[in-house]
Amino acid sequence: MEKHTKRQISIERAQELKGRIEDFLEAKKEIPKGMDQEEEILKRKHRILEVLNGTEEDWEDYQWQLDHRITDVETLSKIIHLSEKEKQQIERVEKKFRWAISPYYLSLADPEDKYDPIRLLSIPTYQELEDICRDLDPMGEEFTNPAGCITRRYPDRLIINVTNECAMYCRHCQRRRNIGEQDVHRSQDLLQESIDYVRENEEIRDVLITGGDALCLSDQDLEWIIKQLKEIPHVDYIRLGSRTLVTMPQRITDSLCSILKKYHPIYINTHFNHPMEITRTSKAACDKLADSGIVLGNQAVLLNGINNDKFVMRVLNHELLKCRVRPYYIFHAKHVQGTSHFNTSIEDGIEIMEYLRGYTSGMAIPTFIVNAPKGQGKTPIFPNYIVSRGPGYVKLRTWEGKIVRYEDHQTKDIREILDT
Repeated sequence: MEKHTKRQISIERAQELKGRIEDFLEAKKEIPKGMDQEEEILKRKHRILEVLNGTEEDWEDYQWQLDHRITDVETLSKIIHLSEKEKQQIERVEKKFRWAISPYYLSLADPEDKYDPIRLLSIPTYQELEDICRDLDPMGEEFTNPAGCITRRYPDRLIINVTNECAMYCRHCQRRRNIGEQDVHRSQDLLQESIDYVRENEEIRDVLITGGDALCLSDQDLEWIIKQLKEIPHVDYIRLGSRTLVTMPQRITDSLCSILKKYHPIYINTHFNHPMEITRTSKAACDKLADSGIVLGNQAVLLNGINNDKFVMRVLNHELLKCRVRPYYIFHAKHVQGTSHFNTSIEDGIEIMEYLRGYTSGMAIPTFIVNAPKGQGKTPIFPNYIVSRGPGYVKLRTWEGKIVRYEDHQTKDIREILDT
């Protein structure tokens, strides 16, 4: 084949590929991103500081952010527009389900749009009381607690739940039963019992510290736990589960990074759900951790009205990679009392995966997970790419929907092959 013919085929193929992404390029213009909304966020920040009588120095102090979470309708209504009906509904919901929003996170919300994804994620709605689902423990954590404050579902790893405190109480939270009326860290005795359990079970090589939010512990308390775990020979690494990078990025201090650097390998899985949550401030927090050698992953939850859109999720994953956060999981939302309005079909998740594979780099493609009921484990869900198979071949469906025949080899013992 002549060179110019090969080049022409290549040009035609490039044009075909370009056509496959044009819908995304058009759609993403309408998807709000925190990195593009900095001016608006700054205006809202100044308004919140005025209402809370705070200073710029206060804003950068995570303890101030934690102490000044918005927890009442009167204060909230000074910052965002609420109808009288919405105020009444929030007051009714808060009698059953606690809510709190960090000043920083509220600065990301559109004060005029009640369908704004940040508002939906953080502000109670009446649907929480109308939910027919009555299950507050869909993961069966009360039956997977062999000691202390441990949750154990797998052979070689477990969770230590260290607190019920979060910088913000997400409206889709799977552990809303633990929130209660007050923030309570687990007692040292209970934590010690959990650490001793890890020490006594040598198959445990991976420990996830979560809550609540692991980074709501003080530096000293967090280091006390990590240090003991790292002294256990069979513990290979430690993971922290935290949404503070999203809801209160001021928590990522130099002091915290200095502590974590002493105990590598440390992994942090965070929880961005929408591109609006990725701002210059949250990116700076991610960068600080990455510069300290912390490996970052993201566990998004598929939520109706938030991100159950193939283009929104793609933009989110692209924005995450700019922050050096690897998209790790997309979780199908669990069926938790008060959260059913966020539930989507599994088909929504499959469609998102269809429009990631091939349309973007592999680094931007997480695994779509459905949690089997009552703690039976994560189940990955994939689009079906195997159409059929027979002796010596499989028929595959490519990301473009083309059906191809692929030669399949029988596995032989390598020693027999080499000795022939």
